[in-house]
Amino acid sequence: MLSIFQPIPAEAIRLIVFDLDGTLIDSRKDLCNSVNAMLSEFRRQPLPEEIISTYIGDGAGMLVRRALGDPHDEALIEDALTHFLDYYREHKLDHTYVYEGVFDSLQAMRALPDGSSRSMAVLTNKPIGPSEAICSALGLSPYFFRIYGGNSFVTKKPDPEGLNRLIAEAGVSPGETLMIGDSDVDILTARRSGTWAIGCKYGLSSHTVETIPSDCLVDSPSEWAKALSSGK
Repeated sequence: MLSIFQPIPAEAIRLIVFDLDGTLIDSRKDLCNSVNAMLSEFRRQPLPEEIISTYIGDGAGMLVRRALGDPHDEALIEDALTHFLDYYREHKLDHTYVYEGVFDSLQAMRALPDGSSRSMAVLTNKPIGPSEAICSALGLSPYFFRIYGGNSFVTKKPDPEGLNRLIAEAGVSPGETLMIGDSDVDILTARRSGTWAIGCKYGLSSHTVETIPSDCLVDSPSEWAKALSSGK
């Protein structure tokens, strides 16, 4: 159910920035399979998907570190990260799909009330290579003027560096920008940049999304446009 805490002014929003995993796409199974393939390589026991899913959202390095039990051996983590990424690059599209309602909502939200077009972009903590490949393969790329990944900048979300760059490149202000994501990382990024924020309760990290107040919470991508129009 759509929960609105602060109506978002549709006429003012000229840039919408989306998280990728758990927001636009369900990549849970491929990420979990890749983590367990890495664990097997290092003679570790596999982990349930429910556990691995709680580790997603802060980038591949943190995902691997958490899956290994946060060891203090940085060389091990780097080696494991390499194995994880090598496997994931080959299997990133085995089961990953675009959530129902995403394409219709992207189409509906790309036009401003006055008929001009909004800019849209992706800002994810997933490495840029697989992010671009997934967006291209699943037909998402044409909607976005930029796709930035976890290694596109020195920092990752929730540091606002990437979101601030997108705001500058789109030639808009924070008050004209909306961030949509499924985790506390996304909402915190929005808050640090001074933008509007929609939290997605259906995603991979949705257990965290309500820990930081957003302007609106949605249960599906189909509610994005309705949330945006609530501030008209």
